[in-house]
Amino acid sequence: MRVLVVEDHEVLAARLAEGLRDAGLAVDVAGDGAAALEAADDAAYDVIVLDRDLPVVHGDRVCRTLAGRGPRILMLTAAASVDDRVDGLELGADDYLGKPFAFHELVARVRALGRRAPSAPPVVRVGDLTVDRARHRAARGHRALSLTRKEFGVLEMLVAAEGAVVSAEDLLEHVWDAYADPFSNIVSVTMARLRRKLGPPPVIETVVGRGYRL
Repeated sequence: MRVLVVEDHEVLAARLAEGLRDAGLAVDVAGDGAAALEAADDAAYDVIVLDRDLPVVHGDRVCRTLAGRGPRILMLTAAASVDDRVDGLELGADDYLGKPFAFHELVARVRALGRRAPSAPPVVRVGDLTVDRARHRAARGHRALSLTRKEFGVLEMLVAAEGAVVSAEDLLEHVWDAYADPFSNIVSVTMARLRRKLGPPPVIETVVGRGYRL
């Protein structure tokens, strides 16, 4: 899951990004509303964590502009009265969390927003492979798999595609952040490690010239 954190307080933005990365998410950061709109045009985010009181372009305008374009929006702000929450939701936000907040609740809400697509339920089974997206766990038969965050992210995308081909470009877009080198072999290397951990018989197919599928 790829997340954009939009927060003008640099220390808080860094802490949010670090915590979400520790939870297994790919995270980019924007420091104002204009940068957020530019980032959303450049990348396909699953969830945007959006501070409401932003410089350059206000968070309300950012929310109105991006609502319905694909990414789920979680408004994160100190203005947390009932009227504030209603205003935020009416602007198009999918969820609203007031400051201060418990970080584990933020992570849970971000993950819940990212799971809203009906084709991606929390627990998916493909043959003897089980992927628990909510708990960030995977198993092959009765064998638990010890996967890195990127390996799990790749597997999660393949499972959610329900047999459709997922290109290396799509994997790079959603599993890695803006610092990933698009010309590197990082996807193929991660895929090779994931296949070794999954073990035989192979469950990931390479579709030459197109990508990968389960």
